[in-house]
Amino acid sequence: MALDPSQALNIAHVLTEALPYIQRYQGKCMVIKYGGNAMVDEALKRSFARDMVLMKLVGIHPIIVHGGGPQIGALLARLGKESRFVDGMRVTDAETMDVVEMVLGGLVNKQIVNLINSHGGHAIGLTGKDGPLIYAHKLSLSRRREALEAPEIIDLGHVGEVSSINTQVLEYLTRGDFIPVIAPIGVGEDGTSYNINADLVAGKIAEVMQAEKLIMLTNIVGLLDQQGELLTGLSAERVDELISDGTISGGMLPKMDSVVDAVKAGVKRAHIIDGRVEHAVLLELFTDSGIGTLIERQ
Repeated sequence: MALDPSQALNIAHVLTEALPYIQRYQGKCMVIKYGGNAMVDEALKRSFARDMVLMKLVGIHPIIVHGGGPQIGALLARLGKESRFVDGMRVTDAETMDVVEMVLGGLVNKQIVNLINSHGGHAIGLTGKDGPLIYAHKLSLSRRREALEAPEIIDLGHVGEVSSINTQVLEYLTRGDFIPVIAPIGVGEDGTSYNINADLVAGKIAEVMQAEKLIMLTNIVGLLDQQGELLTGLSAERVDELISDGTISGGMLPKMDSVVDAVKAGVKRAHIIDGRVEHAVLLELFTDSGIGTLIERQ
């Protein structure tokens, strides 16, 4: 059935608006943190997979880092094990680490890979232990308490932070026709497995790959001020101020820390966008207005 003139004009406008962005980003690397509702809603999962395939087809190189916190929590609950968090980090003992590896490296990672491939892409699933891709070390977390002269050291177990990224693995895959899908599990020099916050992994990969953009899919419209208004066009220094005054807190801290570090290290732009919107990544990349919060070097 033929389109009516208004529909045809709208489609033509969308395509012409997208063209200069496609030309600008050809050959560029984009790191996408995939999580939240976008990972569990079936329509959103399909739209995300199609977005990744389209990006690769037009010459952009997406690298996906995924979370899986709700899925980990659900399996731990079925096993009768309580989840505990400190500053947005999951406390991870040896038993919990086994669950993390099963859920992230197995179930979730392969579901994403299969979905992208079913839409015509060529996705490759990895954990940081493959390659090895991500070397890590134990994360040390400290808190200052008024009653204590020295900071309190909090043991999070098998929670790690990135020591280094093997860029050769990613360069090999992105130069080919592959879309890397990475579970945020690192490995220590002694072979110990570490659970790493996916936001931090995405930020570090964006840094070392000198990505054009770091895109964080979330369950909110973007970064909000204390009056609930959307903030955008922020510098890394302004984000630091928002952390200091308490506007950014809790589970948003690791996300914003990784964004700020990436931008300061050379990533041109970072975006916090609403993963509950279908085709959110394409709307951010290929439209004049975009969506969500933009953080950039100034």
